[in-house]
Amino acid sequence: MDFDPSFYKGKKVLVTGHTGFKGSWMSALLVNAGAEVIGYSIDESPLFELSGLIDQVISIKGDVRNLAHMKEVFDEYNPEIVIHMAAQPLVRRSYREPVMTFETNVMGTVNILECVRLNPCVKSFLNVTTDKVYENKEREQGYTEEEPLDGYDPYSNSKSCSELVTHSYKKSFFSEGQTAISTARAGNVIGGGDFAADRIIPDCVRAAVKGEDIIVRNPYSIRPYQHVLEPVYAYLMIAAKQYDDDSYSGYYNVGPDDKDCIKTGELVDLFVKNWGDGLKWIDRYDGGPHEAAFLKLDCTKLKNTFDWAPRWDIEKAVAKTVEWTKIWNSGLSVRDCMDKQIREFTG
Repeated sequence: MDFDPSFYKGKKVLVTGHTGFKGSWMSALLVNAGAEVIGYSIDESPLFELSGLIDQVISIKGDVRNLAHMKEVFDEYNPEIVIHMAAQPLVRRSYREPVMTFETNVMGTVNILECVRLNPCVKSFLNVTTDKVYENKEREQGYTEEEPLDGYDPYSNSKSCSELVTHSYKKSFFSEGQTAISTARAGNVIGGGDFAADRIIPDCVRAAVKGEDIIVRNPYSIRPYQHVLEPVYAYLMIAAKQYDDDSYSGYYNVGPDDKDCIKTGELVDLFVKNWGDGLKWIDRYDGGPHEAAFLKLDCTKLKNTFDWAPRWDIEKAVAKTVEWTKIWNSGLSVRDCMDKQIREFTG
C-alpha cells in the first residue's frame, strides 16, 4: 500500500499550527497536492513567511484556547479533514511556563475535538503528539503504542494528557465511526527552516551562519531523529487512509529506523561534515532541567498497517537540512528548495 498525495486535491483541510516548522512543511505539501488549506495559528514562524505560503492558504490568526473563535472557523469553512498540530512544543519553555503549556496542549485539544464533535462535515481527524508521551524508563528497546503514557516534564505530560483527551472523545462521541480519529506520536524532527530556541539543529544553524563554534549542552542523549517530511507525509497518509476506511483509525508511532536513533553529538558531527568551512562543536553540558537521556519508538504498527517505511536516513536528512540552510543563507528561494525536496521525497 502506498499513499498518493493527490488524494488531497480539492479537499478542505484545516491545519492548526500551520505556521510552525512542521506546519509550514505540511502546508506546502498540501498546497502542492491541490488541497484547500485553512490554517489556524497564533503566530507565524520565519519559515512560513519565507516560503510565501501566506498567499496560498487561508490563514487565520487564532489561539486554540479560544473555543468560541474556533467554532466560528468551523462554521464558516466546514473542513473535511482536521490535523491538529498547534502546541507549545518546547521542553525547557514548559518548565518556565507550565500553566500556558497545559492550557495550550490539553485544553487546545479539548477545544478542537469539541469542534469536530459539533461538525459532521469532518470525516477524518488526526492529533499530532510526540514520542515523549510515554512513561520513559530509559531503556534500549522502543516503546509500542500500548505502553503507559506518563510524560515527565510539563510539555511531555501535557501531550500525554492530549492523547488521553483524544482517546476519551473517540470512545465517548465517535464510537460509531462517523468521524475517524487517530493520534500520531513522532520523534525529533529536523529540516530546513527550524529556527526555534533550545533545539540542536537551529543551534547549529545559528552558529554556522555566524562562523562560531556550536555549543552542545547534552551530546550523549539518544533521540530518534528524522527529516520533517517523514512525519508530515505519515500524518497525511493516516488522515487519508482513515478518511475512506475508519478501520485505519488508531494510535501510531512515527519514527526512524533503529540505526537513525543516534546521540546528539553524532547528529552535530553530521551537520559539521555537511556544512564544511571548518565548523566545529564544543561539549558544554549545562546541567539544565530534566530531559530523558534515551528515547526510541517501535514503529512496527505503522509499518505493518500501511506498508510504510522511512524514506530518508539520518545522513540524507542532515544533508537536506544543510542544503536548505545554505540556500536561505545565500538569499535564494527557499520555497523552490522546499518544493524540490518534496518532489524528491514523494516521487
